[in-house]
Amino acid sequence: MRRSPRDIRLRVLVAAGAPIGPGKSDLLEGIKELGSIAAAGRRMGMSYKRAWYLVEALNGHFGRPLVEAVKGGRVGGGARLTPLGEEVLGAYREMEALSEQAVAPVLRRLRRKVSSL
Repeated sequence: MRRSPRDIRLRVLVAAGAPIGPGKSDLLEGIKELGSIAAAGRRMGMSYKRAWYLVEALNGHFGRPLVEAVKGGRVGGGARLTPLGEEVLGAYREMEALSEQAVAPVLRRLRRKVSSL
């Protein structure tokens, strides 16, 4: 599922030096949907190297993998989210939705004050 543009961009420090935000969460979502780190990165306009770097950072921050490689067969290998990866992605999406709900009234008030160009 490709997400529509958001009004709120949430970045959370899960722990010191362990941020998760729109880029990492969208990458996790892409891996979940596409079964490939490379394909998820491509969909986001991200290089394969950058996508792998973000996956390695996420795996390192949580001490256990969020993404694991799937050994190839006839069609080659891929990647999938681990149960922890599913949990982290779900928690981030929940925080994102709660944040959007919380700021919606204030955002509407501010938007009424913006002049159209």
